[in-house]
Amino acid sequence: MYTTLKEITEMATKRNITAGAFNTHNLEMLPDLIRAAKDFEAPIIIQTSVDTAKYIGHENLVAVCQAMAKTEQVDVALHLDHARDFADIKEAIDKGYSSVMYDGSHLPFLENVLNTKEVVAYAHERGVSVEGEIGTIGGTEEGIQVSEQDKVYTNPKDALAFVKQTGVDALAVAIGTNHGQYRSKTEVNVALLEEIHRSVAIPLVIHGGTGVKEEDIGKLVDRGIRKFNVGTELLVAWTKTAKETFSDTPVNQSLRHMIIPCNHAVKQVVSKKIACFMNRSLNQ
Repeated sequence: MYTTLKEITEMATKRNITAGAFNTHNLEMLPDLIRAAKDFEAPIIIQTSVDTAKYIGHENLVAVCQAMAKTEQVDVALHLDHARDFADIKEAIDKGYSSVMYDGSHLPFLENVLNTKEVVAYAHERGVSVEGEIGTIGGTEEGIQVSEQDKVYTNPKDALAFVKQTGVDALAVAIGTNHGQYRSKTEVNVALLEEIHRSVAIPLVIHGGTGVKEEDIGKLVDRGIRKFNVGTELLVAWTKTAKETFSDTPVNQSLRHMIIPCNHAVKQVVSKKIACFMNRSLNQ
């Protein structure tokens, strides 16, 4: 079923799992993301940046997600990630996205609250879920760089006030992860997450999930993480495989011979992540 972030995170909460939120960077990799979820009978959140949505076309992304949710019998939400401009959010909602994130984490607290409230009002009137963010996550996201000295961990009291004042359906928290991190793993602040989880009753979200140690995932799930973002790891897997297949394939052979192995590489990553998120074996 084509569904919302709110419905998927409610399902994850009942099952004490986290839902994988995977960034598609092109239209080619999208079907195998959904097929990986089908293999595990797991819900999936497909994410795009604003630029990716404009590159592929909002309507194209919506059409594929809706069609595959029906034919593959998978719960799929389509989510706009890290949008800072209300016009971009409105466009995604109006063209069929079921979930959006307004990222006002770079703004003063009150301005973040007011802008997020505006997004929530518009989205909820149209049955669309909203994710907000308190604190700043390090690394680079779509060209926006947050240095180590500019990182701000989520304050539990601010998180509680933000949730009460905005009515968001999920909250992204900063506990030490970084966007774009794939060469190393980070030390997440589990104690801080536990304090946030005690303060806030709604589902929590991890960004920069590629950099989280596999052995830490269960700890995060047990402390309220119900949406787990993974983007860079997919991009790296697709691009590494593409470098091999594009260099080895004759120029007059069908393009699919170069692209299918890239999509399969991404599916393997997603399958491994979903198994971790659901505390299951890859062979089950």
